[in-house]
Amino acid sequence: MALSHSSKDNNVCEICGKTYSSKTNLRIHSYIHANEKPYVCETCNKAFTQKDSLKIHIRTHAKEKPYVCEVCGKAFSRKESWRKHTLIHSDLKPYVCNICQKAFSQNSNLKTHLRTHTEEKPYACDMCGKAFRIKITLQTHLLVHTNERPHVCEFCGKAFAQESSLQKHYWSHTNEKPYKCDFCPTAYSWKNKFKRHQLIHTNERPFSCKICNRAFAEKSTLQAHFSTHSNEKPYVCDVCGKAFSVLPSFRKHSFLHLNLKPHKCEICGKAFNIKGNLGRHILIHTNEKAYVCDICTKAFTQKGHLDAHLLTHTRERSHTCEICGKSFIRKTHLQRHFLSHTKEKPYECDICGKPYQSKFNLNKHLLAHLKQENDV
Repeated sequence: MALSHSSKDNNVCEICGKTYSSKTNLRIHSYIHANEKPYVCETCNKAFTQKDSLKIHIRTHAKEKPYVCEVCGKAFSRKESWRKHTLIHSDLKPYVCNICQKAFSQNSNLKTHLRTHTEEKPYACDMCGKAFRIKITLQTHLLVHTNERPHVCEFCGKAFAQESSLQKHYWSHTNEKPYKCDFCPTAYSWKNKFKRHQLIHTNERPFSCKICNRAFAEKSTLQAHFSTHSNEKPYVCDVCGKAFSVLPSFRKHSFLHLNLKPHKCEICGKAFNIKGNLGRHILIHTNEKAYVCDICTKAFTQKGHLDAHLLTHTRERSHTCEICGKSFIRKTHLQRHFLSHTKEKPYECDICGKPYQSKFNLNKHLLAHLKQENDV
């Protein structure tokens, strides 16, 4: 035992002081300081300091992935990548941010997350100067300049810059939707769409405006919101002249004129022109009512409905008619009242053409037609 200990003491790195059990391991370690990479891949010429690293790398060319996750079936070429992946299923998140307390399953994810607080972007593009927090994001960005799309779909020939994008694209052919919501029957092929959907149920809004403190579920929505403070509205509708401060709002509005409803409910098939309306509609199927009144505990599926309900407790009537001065709790009530002054009747019967001021009265009228048909 004494000889073994003495032998280990002799295998010490003179540069960093790290100790190794054998001279071979010490020699391999010394390559790191000398920046030597004697093991070269014959396929792509990529070089490595260790022979084992080269062996693992060769698997990427052979598409060999011997380490398979028992939970989801995802395969990996490296054991270390497989081990890190298994933490996702175990719900273990030992790495906690000391600023916002957000927890992560991997230390590398925590390090990347910390850059969101420091706004550090160490990876810069040599061509355009754009900087990124994550190295893989820079590598993906570089393909924009080269226009390289090496990953081609065997079914339709569509090419992708990333292999992961190709794998997700395959699901459009197989109709596979591996990301299933825990709260409702909705499933997704794409992880980012699944995560956005989950926010509907959790009501999580992690992105806050520094000016007005309004919170949003997605970073892109927050960025669009910033322009509302400048009062600039550069996007003008060609049909009705209505102006918008952000492009997504303008596009959503244009759907009203085109009568397009691209967002379809996968449960009942009902379609919507705005994605947010689809999200609120899904709560009808789950019967989920996340917004609860603090006064009477009545619950609602939408925040707007809760806000309107709270006014029934305060009896606040903030919507006042400019013509007669009558005040209302809800804006929709004022709008209906306004029609009594203008004598406008926007709701017309498709059968006989009779107009009505309210949709409620039109529906009552339609029941009369239905009764006549049944009596015949």
